[in-house]
Amino acid sequence: MAKETPTRWDRRMQQRLAHGEAAALGELYDRFASLVHGLAHRVLGDEDAADRITRDVFTHVWENPDAYDPKQGPLRSWIATLTHRRAVHRLRQTESAALVRSGEGTTEDLERRVRHASASARADYIVTSMPAPLRAALELAYFQRRDYRQTAVDLGVTEDEARRRLRLGLQLLSTAHDSGTSGTPPGSPGHGRTL
Repeated sequence: MAKETPTRWDRRMQQRLAHGEAAALGELYDRFASLVHGLAHRVLGDEDAADRITRDVFTHVWENPDAYDPKQGPLRSWIATLTHRRAVHRLRQTESAALVRSGEGTTEDLERRVRHASASARADYIVTSMPAPLRAALELAYFQRRDYRQTAVDLGVTEDEARRRLRLGLQLLSTAHDSGTSGTPPGSPGHGRTL
Protein backbone atom coordinates (compact mmCIF):
# COMPACT_ATOMS: atom_id res chain seq x y z
CA MET A 1 0.00 0.00 0.00
CA ALA A 2 1.08 3.55 -0.59
CA LYS A 3 2.46 5.52 2.32
CA GLU A 4 -0.18 7.62 4.05
CA THR A 5 0.54 11.31 3.79
CA PRO A 6 0.14 13.37 6.93
CA THR A 7 -2.87 15.60 7.06
CA ARG A 8 -2.76 19.35 7.43
CA TRP A 9 -3.94 18.76 10.98
CA ASP A 10 -0.77 16.76 11.72
CA ARG A 11 1.51 19.50 10.37
CA ARG A 12 -0.42 22.25 12.12
CA MET A 13 -0.40 20.29 15.39
CA GLN A 14 3.38 19.93 15.21
CA GLN A 15 3.74 23.67 14.63
CA ARG A 16 1.46 24.49 17.55
CA LEU A 17 3.41 22.14 19.84
CA ALA A 18 6.71 23.63 18.66
CA HIS A 19 5.37 27.06 19.63
CA GLY A 20 4.58 25.75 23.14
CA GLU A 21 0.81 25.94 22.78
CA ALA A 22 -0.55 24.06 25.81
CA ALA A 23 -4.01 23.80 24.21
CA ALA A 24 -2.41 21.81 21.37
CA LEU A 25 -1.12 19.23 23.84
CA GLY A 26 -4.60 18.93 25.33
CA GLU A 27 -6.11 18.44 21.89
CA LEU A 28 -3.47 15.87 20.99
CA TYR A 29 -4.09 14.05 24.27
CA ASP A 30 -7.84 14.00 23.69
CA ARG A 31 -7.32 12.52 20.24
CA PHE A 32 -4.64 9.91 20.97
CA ALA A 33 -4.64 9.08 24.71
CA SER A 34 -6.85 6.02 24.30
CA LEU A 35 -4.62 4.73 21.48
CA VAL A 36 -1.46 5.24 23.56
CA HIS A 37 -2.91 3.74 26.72
CA GLY A 38 -4.44 0.80 24.84
CA LEU A 39 -1.20 -0.09 23.06
CA ALA A 40 0.82 0.22 26.26
CA HIS A 41 -1.68 -1.87 28.21
CA ARG A 42 -1.73 -4.52 25.50
CA VAL A 43 2.06 -4.89 25.67
CA LEU A 44 2.46 -4.59 29.44
CA GLY A 45 -0.79 -6.05 30.76
CA ASP A 46 -0.69 -3.58 33.63
CA GLU A 47 -2.90 -0.52 34.10
CA ASP A 48 -0.41 1.47 36.17
CA ALA A 49 2.44 0.77 33.75
CA ALA A 50 0.20 1.79 30.83
CA ASP A 51 -0.62 5.03 32.65
CA ARG A 52 3.11 5.73 33.12
CA ILE A 53 3.83 5.03 29.45
CA THR A 54 0.98 7.33 28.45
CA ARG A 55 2.43 10.15 30.56
CA ASP A 56 5.93 9.44 29.20
CA VAL A 57 4.79 9.53 25.57
CA PHE A 58 2.90 12.81 25.87
CA THR A 59 5.75 14.35 27.85
CA HIS A 60 8.16 13.32 25.09
CA VAL A 61 5.89 14.77 22.40
CA TRP A 62 5.55 18.03 24.35
CA GLU A 63 9.29 18.33 24.93
CA ASN A 64 10.35 17.15 21.44
CA PRO A 65 7.72 18.21 18.88
CA ASP A 66 10.40 18.54 16.19
CA ALA A 67 11.23 14.84 16.53
CA TYR A 68 8.12 14.17 14.43
CA ASP A 69 8.86 14.34 10.71
CA PRO A 70 5.64 14.78 8.71
CA LYS A 71 7.44 13.38 5.64
CA GLN A 72 7.68 10.01 7.40
CA GLY A 73 3.93 9.57 7.87
CA PRO A 74 0.98 10.53 10.05
CA LEU A 75 1.32 11.87 13.58
CA ARG A 76 -0.84 8.97 14.79
CA SER A 77 1.74 6.47 13.51
CA TRP A 78 4.63 8.36 15.08
CA ILE A 79 2.87 8.42 18.45
CA ALA A 80 2.02 4.72 18.16
CA THR A 81 5.66 3.97 17.39
CA LEU A 82 6.84 5.93 20.44
CA THR A 83 4.33 4.09 22.60
CA HIS A 84 5.20 0.68 21.27
CA ARG A 85 8.95 1.16 21.67
CA ARG A 86 8.62 2.48 25.21
CA ALA A 87 6.24 -0.30 26.24
CA VAL A 88 8.45 -3.05 24.78
CA HIS A 89 11.49 -1.49 26.49
CA ARG A 90 9.65 -1.38 29.82
CA LEU A 91 8.46 -4.98 29.38
CA ARG A 92 12.01 -6.14 28.74
CA GLN A 93 13.25 -4.27 31.83
CA THR A 94 10.59 -5.58 34.19
CA GLU A 95 10.66 -9.12 32.87
CA SER A 96 14.46 -9.27 32.94
CA ALA A 97 14.45 -8.07 36.55
CA ALA A 98 11.82 -10.67 37.46
CA LEU A 99 13.82 -13.36 35.68
CA VAL A 100 16.96 -12.48 37.67
CA ARG A 101 15.05 -12.34 40.99
CA SER A 102 13.26 -15.64 40.52
CA GLY A 103 16.05 -17.54 38.80
CA GLU A 104 13.31 -19.22 36.76
CA GLY A 105 12.85 -18.98 33.03
CA THR A 106 15.28 -18.09 30.30
CA THR A 107 16.02 -15.16 28.06
CA GLU A 108 14.23 -17.13 25.33
CA ASP A 109 11.09 -17.12 27.52
CA LEU A 110 11.45 -13.37 27.90
CA GLU A 111 11.86 -12.79 24.16
CA ARG A 112 8.88 -15.06 23.43
CA ARG A 113 6.74 -13.01 25.82
CA VAL A 114 7.97 -9.75 24.26
CA ARG A 115 7.23 -11.04 20.74
CA HIS A 116 3.75 -12.16 21.76
CA ALA A 117 2.91 -8.87 23.50
CA SER A 118 4.37 -6.90 20.60
CA ALA A 119 2.35 -8.82 17.99
CA SER A 120 -0.84 -8.40 20.05
CA ALA A 121 -0.30 -4.66 20.30
CA ARG A 122 0.40 -4.41 16.56
CA ALA A 123 -2.78 -6.37 15.81
CA ASP A 124 -4.81 -3.96 17.97
CA TYR A 125 -3.20 -1.01 16.22
CA ILE A 126 -3.98 -2.46 12.79
CA VAL A 127 -7.62 -3.09 13.66
CA THR A 128 -8.14 0.40 15.09
CA SER A 129 -6.36 1.98 12.11
CA MET A 130 -8.08 0.13 9.30
CA PRO A 131 -10.96 1.72 7.44
CA ALA A 132 -14.36 1.29 9.10
CA PRO A 133 -15.80 -1.00 6.35
CA LEU A 134 -12.96 -3.51 6.80
CA ARG A 135 -13.14 -3.31 10.59
CA ALA A 136 -16.93 -3.85 10.53
CA ALA A 137 -16.59 -6.93 8.31
CA LEU A 138 -13.91 -8.44 10.56
CA GLU A 139 -15.91 -7.74 13.70
CA LEU A 140 -18.98 -9.46 12.25
CA ALA A 141 -16.95 -12.47 11.12
CA TYR A 142 -14.84 -12.79 14.24
CA PHE A 143 -16.97 -11.65 17.17
CA GLN A 144 -20.38 -12.59 15.82
CA ARG A 145 -19.20 -15.65 13.90
CA ARG A 146 -20.79 -14.60 10.62
CA ASP A 147 -19.69 -16.15 7.35
CA TYR A 148 -19.17 -13.93 4.30
CA ARG A 149 -22.80 -14.37 3.15
CA GLN A 150 -24.21 -13.29 6.52
CA THR A 151 -21.65 -10.47 6.69
CA ALA A 152 -22.79 -9.25 3.25
CA VAL A 153 -26.42 -9.17 4.40
CA ASP A 154 -25.58 -7.43 7.69
CA LEU A 155 -23.47 -4.80 5.91
CA GLY A 156 -25.84 -4.39 2.96
CA VAL A 157 -23.14 -5.22 0.38
CA THR A 158 -22.68 -7.94 -2.24
CA GLU A 159 -21.13 -11.26 -1.26
CA ASP A 160 -18.13 -10.44 -3.44
CA GLU A 161 -17.64 -7.14 -1.59
CA ALA A 162 -17.96 -8.88 1.79
CA ARG A 163 -15.31 -11.46 0.74
CA ARG A 164 -13.04 -8.68 -0.52
CA ARG A 165 -13.34 -6.75 2.78
CA LEU A 166 -12.71 -9.84 4.87
CA ARG A 167 -9.75 -10.91 2.75
CA LEU A 168 -8.14 -7.45 2.85
CA GLY A 169 -8.81 -7.05 6.57
CA LEU A 170 -7.23 -10.44 7.30
CA GLN A 171 -4.25 -9.64 5.08
CA LEU A 172 -3.67 -6.43 7.01
CA LEU A 173 -4.09 -8.22 10.32
CA SER A 174 -1.62 -10.94 9.30
CA THR A 175 1.12 -8.29 9.14
CA ALA A 176 1.01 -8.07 12.94
CA HIS A 177 3.41 -11.03 13.11
CA ASP A 178 5.62 -9.95 10.21
CA SER A 179 7.98 -7.55 11.93
CA GLY A 180 9.18 -9.52 14.95
CA THR A 181 10.11 -7.24 17.84
CA SER A 182 11.22 -4.24 15.87
CA GLY A 183 9.22 -2.00 18.17
CA THR A 184 7.51 -0.42 15.19
CA PRO A 185 3.79 -0.80 14.69
CA PRO A 186 2.61 -1.33 11.13
CA GLY A 187 1.72 1.86 9.39
CA SER A 188 4.40 3.77 11.18
CA PRO A 189 7.66 5.23 9.95
CA GLY A 190 10.33 2.59 9.78
CA HIS A 191 7.94 -0.29 9.17
CA GLY A 192 7.88 -2.09 5.83
CA ARG A 193 4.16 -1.67 5.27
CA THR A 194 1.98 1.35 5.67
CA LEU A 195 -1.75 1.35 6.17
